[in-house]
Amino acid sequence: MNWLEQVKWDANGLAPVITQEYKTKQVLTLAWMNREALRLTLETGHAVYWSRSRQKIWHKGEQSGNQQHIKSIRLDCDSDALLLEVEQKGGIACHTGRHHCFYKKLVNEEWQTIEPVLKDPKEIYT
Repeated sequence: MNWLEQVKWDANGLAPVITQEYKTKQVLTLAWMNREALRLTLETGHAVYWSRSRQKIWHKGEQSGNQQHIKSIRLDCDSDALLLEVEQKGGIACHTGRHHCFYKKLVNEEWQTIEPVLKDPKEIYT
């Protein structure tokens, strides 16, 4: 069985992928991959995801330039979730212009924004 077939893909042919910075272990995002995205990630050395909203392959940083260079690819114990350790180029992983996507924290039953916008998304995505 080849390495792509060892992943337990869901009914839609997808698997969740957690992406974290390899040096700091900061979780940057949760995204999705299909077989092609995972294959391209290995071949190109940078993160490639499946965009569920756009229904297409998405090369992280294709518009913003904020690519994620792969340091390691891991598969969890159930073989149904992936972990990418990356070097985040440009310091911005989130489409909101923040360093990471987990910038809201639950405080007293309210979601509070705790991370600053580093760059206006209008400047990133033209």
